[in-house]
Amino acid sequence: MNYTHPEYLISSAELHKIIGNDNVKVFDTSVLLHQVDGAHRAESGIEAYLNEHIQSAGFIDLITDWSDTNSALNHTLPPLDLLIKAIGNSGISQDDEVILYSSGHLMWATRAWWCLHYAGHTNIKVLNGNIRAWKNAGLPCGSGRHEYAPKEFTGMAKTEVFTNTQGVEAGLAQSTCTINALTKPMYEGTGDFFYKRRGHIPGSLSLPFSDVLDNEFFLEPKTLFATLESQGMLRAENVIVYCGGGIAATLDAFACKLLGQDKVSVYDGSLSEWVLSEQRTLTIGANP
Repeated sequence: MNYTHPEYLISSAELHKIIGNDNVKVFDTSVLLHQVDGAHRAESGIEAYLNEHIQSAGFIDLITDWSDTNSALNHTLPPLDLLIKAIGNSGISQDDEVILYSSGHLMWATRAWWCLHYAGHTNIKVLNGNIRAWKNAGLPCGSGRHEYAPKEFTGMAKTEVFTNTQGVEAGLAQSTCTINALTKPMYEGTGDFFYKRRGHIPGSLSLPFSDVLDNEFFLEPKTLFATLESQGMLRAENVIVYCGGGIAATLDAFACKLLGQDKVSVYDGSLSEWVLSEQRTLTIGANP
């Protein structure tokens, strides 16, 4: 069994063969998360990038440049026109082959992939195994800042790959396969960390983001198929994935894409938005 869309991933060896080509743009997308007083505090991964990154890689600032800094929520999408401008300012045109990785967790690379996919880019890859695979292979790294010249980006937006609270509520009313990508304790509401209120969106199922990875490599196709199908994600007519803030959810959603489930969207505000209204209930425990 093979991935339906193997072109969404690239290995370190494959990247090493093409890095340096004019139309190949490699980016570190790192963000560091810290738990402070029961909440997540995000810190740009720029310092880690400046210290060490894949040779000739640029840096995408997902916190300020590719997020809505006017939103009360963290990491949510900026307006489409501003995202398109930010993509171009990063040095990306629609003709470029874009390779994404993180010197932190791989979820930031899949979040950047999802943003580019949403904006209409069609040639984007995630480095399978992340920067650790590159370094373990003894491939060249650099330091300091590398910037690509700004480009004009144009694309046909795929607005359906993100959804909002109303979309989640409508989906649940239609028995849409809705997936919580957080850890089991967070899903069940038993962990020390939670988003203001404990539990999960009623009717949603659990598939922790870590379950689709093995040491920052996506599971082999047969194992990944079984993992996703354990919650009916590949046979579902539509899938919505959420987490705490729309980041970890992109790992589960990207895994769906790898195996050909194209009717999958990410709840951008996720639990951070859901819990803002007491009228939106949460379920405690292991059952949907």
